[in-house]
Amino acid sequence: MYRFLLSRQWVILTLIALLLIPTMIKLGIWQMHRYEMRSARNQLVADALHAKPVPVEKLSSPRHAVTRTEKYRTVTATGTFDTAREVVIRRRTNADGEVGFHVLTPLVLTDGKVVLVNRGWIPTNGAQTAFPKIPAPPAGRTTVTGRLMADETTAASGIKDIKGLPDRQIMLINSEEQARRLGAQVLGGYVEQTAPEPKGDTPEQISDPGSEDAPLNYAYMIQWWLFAAAVPVGWWALVRRERRDRAEAAASATTPEAATVAV
Repeated sequence: MYRFLLSRQWVILTLIALLLIPTMIKLGIWQMHRYEMRSARNQLVADALHAKPVPVEKLSSPRHAVTRTEKYRTVTATGTFDTAREVVIRRRTNADGEVGFHVLTPLVLTDGKVVLVNRGWIPTNGAQTAFPKIPAPPAGRTTVTGRLMADETTAASGIKDIKGLPDRQIMLINSEEQARRLGAQVLGGYVEQTAPEPKGDTPEQISDPGSEDAPLNYAYMIQWWLFAAAVPVGWWALVRRERRDRAEAAASATTPEAATVAV
């Protein structure tokens, strides 16, 4: 009755079904891990953004590598902006997707150490080879608030660190490289300024980090596992249909013979 399952066509079809089931289960498990990772990241970001602000010196120091739990923490820094030695980061976009620069200005703290402050986005307004006109920050001693960020890397950002750029232009923010350029003790990471809020002709501040779409991964996980469950059901439905078609074909083949014998 089911000898057709030994045919070449059905052996291949059965092997494909047997391979699809564990593959889809593994894809579902991968999406589950993605869901867990994104959910954990979203929780870390939310906790950091809502934590009480602390002085940046409590979380960072020269050559310090900002950790996952420290990233996005709200920090304060008090000092004087050194606009003479600020640089711009190329090929950065604003909330509308326009390409421009981020403005990175050293803030000299009261103890002489330096923290790098990303003051926000400005448009190119011309060729990117020329150093842009940058709105000045508050003069004298000032306090800024912002999110503590880790040094940027090509691996994490996908941005290639191009060499030979025009003067005072960089591709990635790296506190150790800036420490060598400035000849100063620079705190690890940098501060993404959120306050004081921009007034008039000032850089456009960077928006809050969005939540990664963890529920979408959860939906994909369920989807792959439903596909895995559907494979044996579909295979069995094909087997039953093949058996029925063969039985009907056999019955049709014997009917004329029976009619001939009766005559």
